[in-house]
Amino acid sequence: MIEVKNIHKYFGENYVLKGISATFREGVCNLIIGGSGSGKTTLLKCMVGLHEPEEGSVIYDSRDFTRMNFESRIEIRTEIGMLFQGSALFDSMTVEENIMFPLNMFTEQSRKEKRERANFCLERVNLAGKNLLFPAELSGGMKKRVGIARAIAMNPKYLFVDEPNSGLDPKTSIVIDELIQELTEEYNSTTVIVTHDMNSVMGIGENIIFLHQGEKWWEGSNKEIAHTDNKELNEFVFASKFMESAKAKF
Repeated sequence: MIEVKNIHKYFGENYVLKGISATFREGVCNLIIGGSGSGKTTLLKCMVGLHEPEEGSVIYDSRDFTRMNFESRIEIRTEIGMLFQGSALFDSMTVEENIMFPLNMFTEQSRKEKRERANFCLERVNLAGKNLLFPAELSGGMKKRVGIARAIAMNPKYLFVDEPNSGLDPKTSIVIDELIQELTEEYNSTTVIVTHDMNSVMGIGENIIFLHQGEKWWEGSNKEIAHTDNKELNEFVFASKFMESAKAKF
């Protein structure tokens, strides 16, 4: 479980996060949704330490991440897996080398053990045998799956995913969503996903936080979102569905 308590974040005069508090549960897909500029990715980056909030706390299972120094945060970082929006694979490394990267950084495993783990992760994302390919040889969906394989290499307790379906066709997006949900249940991880994809929201959104202009505006499940009377959330859902429908036509 991860708790964020009263998170405030500024960039100069730009007040991005205005006292966000939320609980992200283990074993379920926790989604952060909202329009562009609502603070979704900024909140995620505060949670993993890529941004430091001006006020507030991020608590990992009773451990106050915000108050820790760099050395103290290493233990928690070894428990984190992250899939970045653009997959963020190293172009000069093979698929296998990309997956082994966190193992090289944080473990004392032998090369044989690391390769075995990389093979296991590739099999888990249905990419067995793709070890020696380079990112340039992969499709967009394959890159996402390699990114997921790297994210689970350390058996993460916490899994962060930023816009997993960005740039993917609807069919591949469903495959990625289902894979993330399966891995969340398999590892019983606390999975936090930033997305604007309403198919993801309705498909795997077991716990949803809706941000509006830097504030937490609504919280609930995908079963509750269809019946909300929250004006801004309804406008966001309608606009998102309209855009998805328009893209499908063209």
